[in-house]
Amino acid sequence: MKIRTHTAHFTSPLYLESGRILEPFEIIYETYGELNEARDNVVLVCHALSGSHHAAGLYEGDRKPGWWDALIGPGKGIDTEKHFVICSNVLGSCFGTTGPMSPMYPSERPYRLKFPVVTVKDMVRAQRQLLSQLGIHHLKAIVGGSMGGMQALQFAVDYPGFADRIIPLATTYATRPWVIAFNKVAVEAIRRDPRFENGNYAPDAFREEGCDGLAIGRIAGHISYLSPASMDRKFGRNYVATDGLFELFGRYEVERYMEYNTNNFSRIFDPLSYLYIVKAINTFNLARGYDSLYEAVNRIRASVHLISFAGDYLFFPEEMRHLAKMLARNGQAYSYHEIESDYGHDAFLVEVEKFEEIIREILEEER
Repeated sequence: MKIRTHTAHFTSPLYLESGRILEPFEIIYETYGELNEARDNVVLVCHALSGSHHAAGLYEGDRKPGWWDALIGPGKGIDTEKHFVICSNVLGSCFGTTGPMSPMYPSERPYRLKFPVVTVKDMVRAQRQLLSQLGIHHLKAIVGGSMGGMQALQFAVDYPGFADRIIPLATTYATRPWVIAFNKVAVEAIRRDPRFENGNYAPDAFREEGCDGLAIGRIAGHISYLSPASMDRKFGRNYVATDGLFELFGRYEVERYMEYNTNNFSRIFDPLSYLYIVKAINTFNLARGYDSLYEAVNRIRASVHLISFAGDYLFFPEEMRHLAKMLARNGQAYSYHEIESDYGHDAFLVEVEKFEEIIREILEEER
């Protein structure tokens, strides 16, 4: 599968939900497969908090493929022999799209904390602008998990009829206090890290040693992404063989795993970007801008295919079931699938085999 990476430049203003304007800005995105002559085989894939435009395949020299490589590719659930797949990096990210460490035009100084707060609605508006620039005015489907699912739902509400199918996984219609509380750990850990310097750190300050505050905050995130059952299965009560049981800072295997993964993450992900994207997740509310959630959902013209996971302790299945009941009551086209899993929230990334066929069938349905 050939991966094509592009950067789109925009000089027209992007009007944000906050009332501020972003101008100019850039979006980096990847494409897979070929656009057919009728231009009706386009699938937009939306990424989650720590994801990027690199959803599938391998670059030369890569050790790991894109984050949803198990789902996207020739013969896979999102079959790139049939579909033209686009995945763009969201506003505020640190992987190429305009974010807080991008230069603030007309100077070359980074925005840092002067970057405007962006919302999921803003992310979607920017992607809509990208698609328009590409000459794509209708989508076969929009697919995304977690924050990507938020984007898919927001697309369905804000741009009725723009896509035929909406496939959100492991997500919600509005972020609940439980999630905001987990995110607060990360926000405060980053802000209180002396090396964060109120956002005035050097661009490469954490490349070698990482950002301790981000690493600590990411531990809270990891706990919310897994489930007690998956932790029992993965780690048990195993103790690190080289650590003494009665050493104060001796570690269980679960502790070593958290240290290793979060320290690595804090070297590659920018802490300001993390703060801005977490803010977008916290402020997500599908009803905002409409009189009620009912009014927002009633705008949807696409068929909506909700996929939740039984062991998700971040966005509980009951949140997706609430949307399903609302769609059913309205007589709107929908399906609801609750996947049996005790893995946790990250099941949408690691247990693709449990829902791949569902997505394949949805994409092959006649409209």
